[in-house]
Amino acid sequence: MLRVRTENQRAEPGADRPESARRRATIHDVARLAGVSRQTVSRAVNDKGEIDPGTKERVLEAARLLDYRPSRFARGLVQKGTVTAGLVIPDLRNPFFPEVAAGVLEAAEQRGWQVVVWDSRIDEARERQALDVLSHQADAVVGYFMDPDDVLTRHLGGVPLVLLERGPQQTRFAAVGIDAATGVEQGMNHLFRAGHRRIGMLDGVHSPGPRRQAFLDQARRLGLPADEDWVVVCPEHSVAGGEAGMERLLAARPDITAVFGFNDLIAVGAMRTARRRGRSVPDDLAVLGFDGLSLGELVEPALTTLHIDKRRLGRLAVEQVARLRAGEEPLRGADAWVVPELVVRASA
Repeated sequence: MLRVRTENQRAEPGADRPESARRRATIHDVARLAGVSRQTVSRAVNDKGEIDPGTKERVLEAARLLDYRPSRFARGLVQKGTVTAGLVIPDLRNPFFPEVAAGVLEAAEQRGWQVVVWDSRIDEARERQALDVLSHQADAVVGYFMDPDDVLTRHLGGVPLVLLERGPQQTRFAAVGIDAATGVEQGMNHLFRAGHRRIGMLDGVHSPGPRRQAFLDQARRLGLPADEDWVVVCPEHSVAGGEAGMERLLAARPDITAVFGFNDLIAVGAMRTARRRGRSVPDDLAVLGFDGLSLGELVEPALTTLHIDKRRLGRLAVEQVARLRAGEEPLRGADAWVVPELVVRASA
């Protein structure tokens, strides 16, 4: 018999509860606690098939104690209904991410799938909340997440996950990445050939990410100054963030002749600050962006950038989901990467 706590009995969260209840419970946890098979759990929670009433009551009580909620896969909805993919985007105000979302939506529509979009607003707590919700509403989740694999697993509930902009070697989940190293190498070589030897970077993340690492590595290969003193972290991934970051970079390194922005919005902010400080772009300061937003063609001077095929990034993510659903191995290596392409305009 299962021990049931009455409403007026209080306990600390997780006290006297099975270890499995401290993370998201799975059908295996319910089966183990109730002393039955997975098939019996499935029949009990879905009210299907012949099952002894006492056994059913025991299974349902185990499910209640563990706060078990069957996923769409467990309920058998994958074969019967329309496939639903959850898409978690960090900031829909940033024009980069709607283009990625458009790629996901186009590829999903071609397969007859529907997509639920969640804006996490660059908030780790909202990312986890998205996983908690979508793991029960969707057949798979695609998105941007800051948490490491072990944290994601606790909130995922067994639903297939495809990570965006995380290299396959950086996670055990299926992923689609951006080959930052190859892209930044193109951009830095372009600045070097133009005669620049003092190049700074406006980063968008506090911890050293792939773009900053690629910048520092290529600077070293070119024999340029290459340490964190040449990098300033912007307060946000926006034009205003780029303006603020550029103020700090010029104060720390007034002799720089070129700057590499983490993204195009930051690079545009850098140009605005440079002009306010009396520096002409590109004569006094060359500016290089990363992303390839259409905005870069509209500013003056037009922005030189490392263009990413954002819709292809989204389409590849859907292809990864399709492979996982079919029981196939996800794409790996170069097949799971999008390589930036240098687009030379007036700013550098």
